[in-house]
Order: sequence, then structure tokens, then C-alpha cells
Amino acid sequence: MIEVKLEELADQKGTLVSHSPWLTVTQDMIKAFADATGDHQWIHLDVERAKRESPWKSPIAHGYLTVSLISRLNPQALKVIGPTATINYGLNKLRFPSAVKSGSDIRTKVQLLDVNQVDEHRYMASYLTTVEIKGEDKPACVAENLVMYVV
Repeated sequence: MIEVKLEELADQKGTLVSHSPWLTVTQDMIKAFADATGDHQWIHLDVERAKRESPWKSPIAHGYLTVSLISRLNPQALKVIGPTATINYGLNKLRFPSAVKSGSDIRTKVQLLDVNQVDEHRYMASYLTTVEIKGEDKPACVAENLVMYVV
């Protein structure tokens, strides 16, 4: 994990890169996400059918489950010191180049693109976050995510 003070974050534009620890995406996580969202497609939940019929020969995580894990993984890759609150502000771009098979290990690679002071109490940072899959060439997710820091 990299730790950086908020007032020094702008000095890191274009150079700050950090990785989160690996996280295993379990079938239980996939089922819980399906239950929370109502998305019960067989490619996510029917293990035996997915092994037989899906192109991945395994159940896969929902794309939005994968992107939702950014908020869990990125704070383990980068800690910004100084804000009283850190707010997920949204996404500018989002792509899912590869599926995450149940049981796969993923991590985030976090790159600081930009940071600007919005007003005397808020800073907006944009990060290029790549969700990598252990042992795979293509990432699961590439997102430009926005974070609002409140001081």
C-alpha cells in the first residue's frame, strides 16, 4: 500500500501506481450479489450448467460485482492521508474486457490521472483503475473512477 498526504497528491499525477492485495471472488459472493440485484442468470449461479455450456466453463461474476469491488480494493492499494471523508463520486469510463470466473483472484492497479481542488473543502481525483485477474492477460475491468476528498 502507498500512503500519500492529500496536499502532496497533485505532485504524483501520472506517476502514482499501486496494487491492492489479491481477493478471491467466490461463488458465495456471486450468489449474494445476484440476490441483492435480482440478476439470477444461470451463467452466474448454475455451476454445473456453466461448466457444461458456458464459454468460460465456469460460473462468472457479474460485471457490476467486479466494478463494485473497486471500492473495497482501492483503499487497500492507496491511502490518502488528510481527508475527513472519501466519497465515491462515480465513473467517467467503464469497460469489462474479460470475465471473472468463480474462484479467480483479482486485484486493482490504481493510477492517479488527475487531482484538482474544487473549493476550500473538497478535492476531486480521477484514477485509472484496472482490475487484474491472476494468470490472465486481459483485465476484468478498466474504469476511470472519481473520488471526492473532503477536508
